[in-house]
Amino acid sequence: MRPAIPAPTLRQQPVSVTRQMAAALGRLQAEAKAKGMTLHHLGAGYPHPEVSDPSDYIGQKRRYLSHLAGGDPAAQRALMTTLYGYTDTMGPVQARQAFARVYGHDFGFTIDPDCVVPTVGATGGIAMMCSMFEHSGDPIAYIVDAPTYTGLISRAQLYERASFYSVPLDLEGPDPVVMGQQIDQARADGKVVAFYYTVTDGHNPGGISFSQARREQILEVCRGRGVLIVEDAPYTYISFEAAEHRPRLLVAMDPDAVVHLFTASKIGLPGPRVGMAIAQAKVQLADGTVVPIKNLLLTEASGSMLFHNPEALRSFEAYLNDDEMVERTSLWPVAAAKTAVYGENRRILLDGLERYLGDHPELFSWTKPGAGFFSVFTFRDGRVRTDAAFVERLVAEYGVVTIPMFGFYSVDARERDPDVGLNQIRLSFSYSTGVGPARVAEIEAAVAAFGRAVRDIYGLPPID
Repeated sequence: MRPAIPAPTLRQQPVSVTRQMAAALGRLQAEAKAKGMTLHHLGAGYPHPEVSDPSDYIGQKRRYLSHLAGGDPAAQRALMTTLYGYTDTMGPVQARQAFARVYGHDFGFTIDPDCVVPTVGATGGIAMMCSMFEHSGDPIAYIVDAPTYTGLISRAQLYERASFYSVPLDLEGPDPVVMGQQIDQARADGKVVAFYYTVTDGHNPGGISFSQARREQILEVCRGRGVLIVEDAPYTYISFEAAEHRPRLLVAMDPDAVVHLFTASKIGLPGPRVGMAIAQAKVQLADGTVVPIKNLLLTEASGSMLFHNPEALRSFEAYLNDDEMVERTSLWPVAAAKTAVYGENRRILLDGLERYLGDHPELFSWTKPGAGFFSVFTFRDGRVRTDAAFVERLVAEYGVVTIPMFGFYSVDARERDPDVGLNQIRLSFSYSTGVGPARVAEIEAAVAAFGRAVRDIYGLPPID
């Protein structure tokens, strides 16, 4: 065997807990089958196959492209040439313009399409935002929620001089007083505060949506200290709140203070990785120059991928048109069909938790998400430690797949409290393999299996 190739400057970063579980699913499925067990999915935060069926999406794309060509073969060839050739870093202007009109209408603010930068999903936007601040070589601080999305943690910690300053969450959002203290502490420690990152609607993994009052406090803290906000919005359209009760997006409240990351993965198709960064804010550089963040993001995009996929972007543009090929005024009616599936799954989860475990509120609690895919389940009495061994036990003995919460806390939060998250697990209600009645039956069975498992672990009388 040849010796390993020297790579003295490289470091191996830990794999996120969600990726570890995803990688283990095949093995766990085989082990469950060997034992004659059914594997129940309450871990994967994947779009449901009933929601992400590509048939309508593909059909709409074909009809829209035919509409654009007007039945002219020469026009059809010219259009296809643009779809399957190179495009510039901003992608097709028509897709950005349509998105700006529809999304701006839905959330009550004006979007400049020239400040919309296509990304490879929201994750691509996260990567570009991190990279933008790394070029200076300075020590960087990220203000994050405790807990926060592992995709941000994984990307940010690739930079050796990055540190996290986390802010605890309650049921309304991050603590604004602690947020201000963490920003001040990061600067006192000699760090450049890059931005505050969060998911305001359907928080992953927190299982909450921030209240309107808390959003206003967040903006006040960050604006007062000159800190940029990165608002990740994968679940904005997956809302279970009545329209009149939905809080406003941070970017709609102040487009000059927020970079907003949209992805079509949850209401369109996950595979094409269509994302948009709304970047109307400006920043002051070290030399005093004020520049649009859009310009900096374009530099990052040019360096990381150069060309976007024009076919994917114009297919999403087709999605923004109705069956008569008239541009929609809103995506909410499209999202409603998706939310109906997730809303039913959510009801099954919450009703099941109440049925199986609601008789012991002193032992167990869980969040009731207003959006998104997740609820956080808490063991309140300290009897259970939700480490990797506990999660493996749930799978091996009860066939229930969940995600432990400890992996969603940044290193500083775990240094403050080594037991942080070790009394919680994340339950996802988004995914099953079946559709229609089979989906309902699978989700019901998964929640029942979880409830029975917890009762058995606690020695509580069974509930049929």
